[in-house]
Amino acid sequence: MNKLPSHLFWDMDLEKFDIHKGRALVAERIAERGTLQDLHIMINLYGGIDEVRNIYKNEVKHLDKYALSLICALFNIKQEEMQCCIKKRLREALLNS
Repeated sequence: MNKLPSHLFWDMDLEKFDIHKGRALVAERIAERGTLQDLHIMINLYGGIDEVRNIYKNEVKHLDKYALSLICALFNIKQEEMQCCIKKRLREALLNS
């Protein structure tokens, strides 16, 4: 049950992949390409809903707009609290200054 879904990581050697160092990448792939079953695997793998919420809120660097909306709705996170949104706003402000 704690095995990463291989269909989302076709480009990686999962035997060598560090699931703890790469947890932001895991979260991005599951949000953008995964299923609800994949999300359940991630919740079990990383120790529960609160830990996964923290990963999405503080560690994920990029999500497309659909995945962002889904994750915010599922985990009750405001978009303006997500690091990926904060960094995007800072980049846009820097480019527009």
